Amino acid sequence: MNAEDLFSLPIDIPFADFFNGADQPWFWVSKIKEALNSPSFKSNTVSNDALPSGVVIGGPVYIDPTVKLAPNVVIHGPTFIGPHTEIRPGAYIRGNVIAGAHCVLGNSCEFKNSLLLNHVQVPHFSYVGDSVLGNGAHLGAGVICSNLRLDQANVWIKLVGGAVDSGLRKLGALIGDEAEVGCNSVLTPGCILGKRSLVYPSMVFGGVLDSEMIAGSKQEIRKVRRR
Repeated sequence: MNAEDLFSLPIDIPFADFFNGADQPWFWVSKIKEALNSPSFKSNTVSNDALPSGVVIGGPVYIDPTVKLAPNVVIHGPTFIGPHTEIRPGAYIRGNVIAGAHCVLGNSCEFKNSLLLNHVQVPHFSYVGDSVLGNGAHLGAGVICSNLRLDQANVWIKLVGGAVDSGLRKLGALIGDEAEVGCNSVLTPGCILGKRSLVYPSMVFGGVLDSEMIAGSKQEIRKVRRR
């Protein structure tokens, strides 16, 4: 499985040298910090007078001038926030986060060491750590991208041909373009959702869900019905 099977890097995210479509998709997680510590990343200065009340920004951060920034947001660098993205009240961005254009980083959501491509929506009460969310991916309220095994060993990827060691102790979800996850679901470490796949609400899902497939309430897998 290659990263290009799940998502493609938009041209307006300036880190193309670090995210190769031919790489294994979990390799992209390990490149986020490297990209944000490279000359490709240029932070900008945001005047405290221009910030909404309660906003705290620390470290190297780039925030596009078109970003809609709400009160009571905390952003630690290095972080890149692309154009027309909305950051809602109470969002906590812990660093090593890249968000593309037209994203929603929602109220009371936490983001850490993650890559959000264009038009990603994480609107309410979610945790996204050590993950990649593809273009147009959407997480319902309360979705958790779990990133650490209980035994804290390396995360293994459960592919059809057998399990593969990711080499990462912390690895969340790899969510393909236009995939959807229902409210209050938990994606276990190393979970992979294919393009336009769906996970029902209030589920614990692990492993790999192929493109345009549904993981249902009883863990059944079936084809998405498109109108």
